[in-house]
Amino acid sequence: MAQDTVFYQKIIRIFDQKSSPIIMGILNVTPDSFFDGGKYIEEQYWLEHAKEMIDAGADIIDIGAYSTRPGANEVSEEDELDRLIKVIVSIRNAFPEILISADTYRSEVARRSVAAGANIINDISGGNFDDKMFKTIAQTGVAYVLMHIQGTPKNMQDDPKYDDVENDVFEFFENKLQILRRFGIENVIIDPGFGFGKTVEHNYSLLKNLNKFQSLNCPVLAGLSRKSMINKLLNISSKESLNGTSILNEIALQNGAKILRVHDVKEAKEAITIYNYLKGLK
Repeated sequence: MAQDTVFYQKIIRIFDQKSSPIIMGILNVTPDSFFDGGKYIEEQYWLEHAKEMIDAGADIIDIGAYSTRPGANEVSEEDELDRLIKVIVSIRNAFPEILISADTYRSEVARRSVAAGANIINDISGGNFDDKMFKTIAQTGVAYVLMHIQGTPKNMQDDPKYDDVENDVFEFFENKLQILRRFGIENVIIDPGFGFGKTVEHNYSLLKNLNKFQSLNCPVLAGLSRKSMINKLLNISSKESLNGTSILNEIALQNGAKILRVHDVKEAKEAITIYNYLKGLK
């Protein structure tokens, strides 16, 4: 019961508009993620990395077992479960008070992740890839990250088009939130899905107008870390994109982001510290 109270208080903090922005640290246990694929597929390494992120200030560990980079190959549900559940159990046992997010779009994987210790489901499909996802979230009672994507990871960057990217994404959230509310789901985080079916221009337009999503009354998650919107603009590799990531994170905070989803926790923590200081000045 005491542990449930700790998790409840931490979840409530996410939805408190007056509280400080928080950090979601990325833990990919995949062989093919775009930045850190293959680095954390053994327990010694995923525990070491989780500890490093927690010590640096991560509030949430987001565990992904299915790469959703552009052009990524499909992974079977069985393989995703085999990779993911053991890591959730391991992280939960090692760090019993940390919030854990399971990065999956499959309802059965979500259900079993919650049973293993996850507190949040991070669904890149916004419920589009599995029509049982919303029901599963309602049954489990966990917080839900509703992300926008155009297409699928396999084809999303082929030729993304919008009439008006901000309005199209906003309408997507409006419609999905109505459905989620009908399921009785209240703890919803929205993620514009930077890089998921968007051109470089689409991504920067969304970032510039991120404040638009405040009217939806949901915390906004910004997942900008080392993405191609930085690399293509600056003509650099993802390994060289930490400075660009920090700049975009600061812009996202200024424009209303409540959660930064990042590979580099220390630098994100510094961005939040600067943001909070500036915000506190008269």
